[in-house]
Amino acid sequence: MSLFHVLLVGIGGFFGAICRLWVSQAINKRMVSRVPAATLVINLMGSLLLGIMVGSGIEGSFFMLLGTGFMGAFTTFSTFKLEAIQLHMDKRKKELMLYNVLSYGGGILLAFLGIELGMFFG
Repeated sequence: MSLFHVLLVGIGGFFGAICRLWVSQAINKRMVSRVPAATLVINLMGSLLLGIMVGSGIEGSFFMLLGTGFMGAFTTFSTFKLEAIQLHMDKRKKELMLYNVLSYGGGILLAFLGIELGMFFG
């Protein structure tokens, strides 16, 4: 991996983190939910978009910038896990199950759909 690739990942990550903040704030202002809606929506969007990138054959430097950098910072596995633990600790079992099913199941389905869309349009 070259310094150029490291810089691409860093630049993509910078913008991905900023977009995550903006999208998260916009969702939290407009939506009240029993599950962490902002993280859920962001991670589902990320699954779809990353699937589209893979399906359309994006690779190399462009994938480092968008896939690894931007999408890596835009989506958030650690926040998802923390929020799931908080639901568990608050004994909100129905919300925890819904959050996990939507996050894992929805993420897999949207990634698959994204790959198919990327292959179709790419």
